[in-house]
Amino acid sequence: MTHPAPEPHREPEATPHRDAAPGTGPAPAPDPAPTSAPGPAADPEPSAPPLGAMNGVDQALQKHSWIEDVWGMLTGTFLASLGLYLLREALAVTGGTAGLGLLLSYASDIPVAVMFPLVNIPFFALALWKKGWSFTLRTIIAVLLVSALTLLHPVMLAGVDVDPVYGTFTGNLLAGVGLLILFRHRSSLGGINILALLVQERLGWSAGYVQMGIDVLIIVAALTVSPWPSVLLSAAGAVVLNLILALNHRPGRYTGY
Repeated sequence: MTHPAPEPHREPEATPHRDAAPGTGPAPAPDPAPTSAPGPAADPEPSAPPLGAMNGVDQALQKHSWIEDVWGMLTGTFLASLGLYLLREALAVTGGTAGLGLLLSYASDIPVAVMFPLVNIPFFALALWKKGWSFTLRTIIAVLLVSALTLLHPVMLAGVDVDPVYGTFTGNLLAGVGLLILFRHRSSLGGINILALLVQERLGWSAGYVQMGIDVLIIVAALTVSPWPSVLLSAAGAVVLNLILALNHRPGRYTGY
């Protein structure tokens, strides 16, 4: 009995690649993906720079040194006192506790150097309650310096006649620049300035515009001791003072402290 011969062994045909053309045979196997050599880990993305660095200002340089604070307070009080002297010589008034001091000085013949600190005493307590010891002590020093310097100017400028218009506008301009310097060195001249700064910090309103509104009320009250032409001139001068503050002392614009 014979057995059938076994069929010869056949290799299985490769399945043609799906993209290969018919009759071209199997497609070559794709090359394995190259493996990259291990390297150093990628640096993490840098965090956002601080606000001062974004503005090109080193935060370490934003804080005033004690020498800058002393010089700033001396400069601010000198300018403010000179402005107050010119207002007094022009028989004009202005806003704030300086205006109250001038009004009471006209009515009682008490020197401004004495009246100015007196009208500020209640506001020193407000400053201590809301702003702390540092701001309050700086403000007390500033008020006393202005009062002392108002005694110096009449001696150094004796015999100088001051035109009312010039004295009113120049006096308010100097007082405004002096206040601006004091604000930027964590100080003020008390009274309405403290209220204006508090409102700016709590509500974001410009200290200059807040003080301007209060000053209007004070200048209107000056009609009781001054003729109306002088009061109108004083009102125009007070606008100059407050515009200096409103345009140059806005929240977030100045980063030094």
